[in-house]
Amino acid sequence: MASGAISALKAARVTPLPPVTGQDADLAAVQRIITGDQYMSVYKPYKPEADAAADMAVALGRGETLDDIAQDRVNSPTTKEIPADLLTPVSLTVDNIKDTVVKDGMHTIDQICTPEFMSACEKAGLVR
Repeated sequence: MASGAISALKAARVTPLPPVTGQDADLAAVQRIITGDQYMSVYKPYKPEADAAADMAVALGRGETLDDIAQDRVNSPTTKEIPADLLTPVSLTVDNIKDTVVKDGMHTIDQICTPEFMSACEKAGLVR
């Protein structure tokens, strides 16, 4: 959605662009962040999410409850007190790309810093 919003703002010749945010820290979003077109993206590291899901799946497969695993509870329109493990999202900005998505292995500097983005990468300190 951030990509579409930015495209629409540019097509309407809105300058300067207002702060635009997104979610999931996909590669194109990271590249928009380093160029300054996008302010930030919500980043949720996959490993803690996957680990929690795997722990819950194994427990359920063994017929165990999730009381010791799922520290949180959420409600849906039809079900109350659903066991959950709510993780804290990270606000990904140009200042923490290297310490988040690169460090976690989600994207490499080579993937982010293609020739088109090299100047912005150098400015952001994302060079080898």
